[in-house]
Amino acid sequence: MLIAMAMMESLLHTLPFSPAMLYLPVGYVLGPGGFGLIDLDPVRHAGELTHLTEIALLISLFTVGLKLRLPLNDARWWLPVRLGTLTMLLTIGLLTAVGYFLLGLTIGPAILLAAIIAPTDPVLASDVQVQDPADYDRLAFSLSGEGGMNDGTTFPFVMIGLGLMGVPMAAHFTGSGIAAVGMVLWGIVAGLLCGWLVGRRVGRLVLYLRQRHRLAMGMEEFLTLGLIALSFGIAELIHGIGFVAVFATGVAMRRIEHKATSNDSGAADAASMTKTLLGFNQQLERLAEFVVVLLLGILLSGCGLSREGLLVALLLLVLIRPVAVNLSMLGATVTRSQRLLISWFGIRGIGSLYYLVFALQYVASVPLGSQQLSERFVPLVLTVVAVSIMAHGLTSTPLMQWYRRRRRRI
Repeated sequence: MLIAMAMMESLLHTLPFSPAMLYLPVGYVLGPGGFGLIDLDPVRHAGELTHLTEIALLISLFTVGLKLRLPLNDARWWLPVRLGTLTMLLTIGLLTAVGYFLLGLTIGPAILLAAIIAPTDPVLASDVQVQDPADYDRLAFSLSGEGGMNDGTTFPFVMIGLGLMGVPMAAHFTGSGIAAVGMVLWGIVAGLLCGWLVGRRVGRLVLYLRQRHRLAMGMEEFLTLGLIALSFGIAELIHGIGFVAVFATGVAMRRIEHKATSNDSGAADAASMTKTLLGFNQQLERLAEFVVVLLLGILLSGCGLSREGLLVALLLLVLIRPVAVNLSMLGATVTRSQRLLISWFGIRGIGSLYYLVFALQYVASVPLGSQQLSERFVPLVLTVVAVSIMAHGLTSTPLMQWYRRRRRRI
C-alpha cells in the first residue's frame, strides 16, 4: 500500500477522492470483517491505541501551526477562533441534545459522545487545508486553524462527560461551578502560553546559534520531535492542555520565520528552518494518516456499521454543522461560497478516534441500557468518522476546484 501510494501521489491530485478513502477499505479488508488478518480489540488495546493516535494528533497539530503564517493581529484570525470555540461549543450542545433525546443517553454519556465527535480533523481531506503558507485565503486558513484549535478545546468537555460518569480522574471538571470553569480556562490559557513560549524561545535560540556561531545546523527532524515533546510535556506538567500547546508551538515557530523575513534579519536561516520543519512534518503527517485510517478500517471491520452512527452522521453533516457554523459566523466577513464550504467541511477523523479510545480506558464497561458503553459507542463513532471520510473525500476535490475557479473569476 505504501509503494502504491508513492507511485500514485501525482495522480491522486487529479482524482475526486482523498488518500484516506483508499486506506479505510484496505483496513476493513484486513480486519475481522474481511480476511481476518488483524484483529484489534478497542477495549483491550485501548491504552496502546490511545498512545498511537495521540502521537498522530500531536504531529498533525504542530504541522497545522507551522502552516498558519498570518500575524496574530490580522483580523482573519477571528474566523478560525470563532470556528474553534463558538462552533465547537454549539456542535457539542446540539450533539448532546441528539444523544439525550434521540439516542436515550443520560447526560454524562451524551456529553461524552458529543465531545468525542465534535472536533474536526487537521489532516484528512488535505485539499481544503492551507497548501502554501503564503496563501491567506479565508476558507483554507479558517478550516486549518479550526482543526488545529478544537482538538484541544474539546478536551475539557470529554473530561466533563467522564466526570459526570464517576471517573475520579475527571472529578475536578465537574466540581463547583467556579472551580470547573477555572480548570477549563487554565487548561486552555496555560497550553497557549506554554506552547508559544517554548516555540519562541527554542526557535530564537536555534537561530542565534546558527547566525553567531554556525551551530545547530540541520537536524530539523530532531528539532521537530523535540519541540512537540517539550511543549506537550511541560503543558501536561502544569495541567495545561497539551494539544493546545503543540499547536501554539507550531504557530510560534512560523511567526519567528515571518518576523525575521520582514526585518531581513536572519531571514535565510529562519526560512530554511521552518521550510525543513514543515516538509518533515508533512511527511510524518502522511504516515500518521495512513496508520490511523488503516486502524480505523480494521476496528470498523470488527464492530460493523451502526444505524445510530449513520443517523448521527447525517444529522451532523446536513444540520448540526451548518447551523453551528452559520450562528458562530454571524457578522463575519466571508463570501457566500466560503460560508457554504466551511459549513460542509467539518471533517471528522483522528481527534474523534483518539478521544474514543482515551475514554474507553475508563468507562468501557459502563452500562447503557442493555449494552455496555463500548458496545454502543465504538461502532457509532467509527461509523460517523467513516461516513465523514467518504463524504468529504468524494467532494473535497471537485468543490475546491469549483471554489478556486470562482475566486479567479472574481
